[in-house]
Amino acid sequence: MATLIDLTPSGRKHRHPEKQARPDTPILRKPDWIRVKAPTSAGYAETREIVKSKGLITVCEEAGCPNIGECWEKKHATMMIMGDVCTRACSFCNVSTGKPPSGLDADEPRRVGEAVAEMGLEHVVITSVDRDDLEDGGAMHFVHVINAIRAASPGTTIEILTPDFLRKDGWENRVIDARPDVFNHNLETVPRLYLSIRPGARYYHSLRLLQKVKDRDPSQFTKSGLMVGLGETKEEVMQVMDDMRSAGVDFLTIGQYLQPTRKHAAIDRFVTPDEFKALEEIARAKGFLMVSATPLTRSSYHAGEDFARMRAAREAKLAVQTA
Repeated sequence: MATLIDLTPSGRKHRHPEKQARPDTPILRKPDWIRVKAPTSAGYAETREIVKSKGLITVCEEAGCPNIGECWEKKHATMMIMGDVCTRACSFCNVSTGKPPSGLDADEPRRVGEAVAEMGLEHVVITSVDRDDLEDGGAMHFVHVINAIRAASPGTTIEILTPDFLRKDGWENRVIDARPDVFNHNLETVPRLYLSIRPGARYYHSLRLLQKVKDRDPSQFTKSGLMVGLGETKEEVMQVMDDMRSAGVDFLTIGQYLQPTRKHAAIDRFVTPDEFKALEEIARAKGFLMVSATPLTRSSYHAGEDFARMRAAREAKLAVQTA
């Protein structure tokens, strides 16, 4: 559990209070293949204005996503619900950590739905901070957001990227039963690195959550993601792929870990584009319907286009099986 957000001598909040006592880690110079241009387009500015006018938070901004310029130009913004303060203290993440304000904004689902309709989104990704302070971990808020999007924009397909609902006594079932088009929960890294990278989570609990989605609603697409460049081995990544397939995961994303600050986990190395291509080929051979594996891949990067490809892949597979 993260500590309370404390203040610097100037009165400014520490974004990551639990990391302040950590020694600085070196930040490696980015290779050419990982660099992106600063966002300047009119489409980016328009998306930013819609997000701000609705009083919404995006993980694109909070997590410092390198693809924000490209995605926002196309009006693809990943909404982050339930506030901007997370109760976990993952060493890779740039979202603020601490004790969130009590309660939730009951009007947020309506505003999210309106923003989705105003942007004219065919596919939307909704994620959240972890809210371990809530009895249901925020499960019902996800349900309300899903329902609000369907009311405001019935033709939009909905992808959710959820917390793990650890110790929340089955509340995740309510989210599954709301039937999002894609249920995404990221394993993030290999089991060996959980204690240092994702200390508040449990690898096998996260895996079981993905399995539970398939057990409860086999028609629902499931998705999960990994970061590489944290010190994992290729063999460990392949084992996680096998674990995901055993849990019925349809869609795998693999991207390069990028270190937000010197207080975050250090980058072990930059994985080359050729290595990403090899991982993609291995994953496809293991049976995933969809794989996105590039240095800049993130959970919601090209999510709409990839969802369409995944749905087409399932239809083609079913057609072969019934022929």
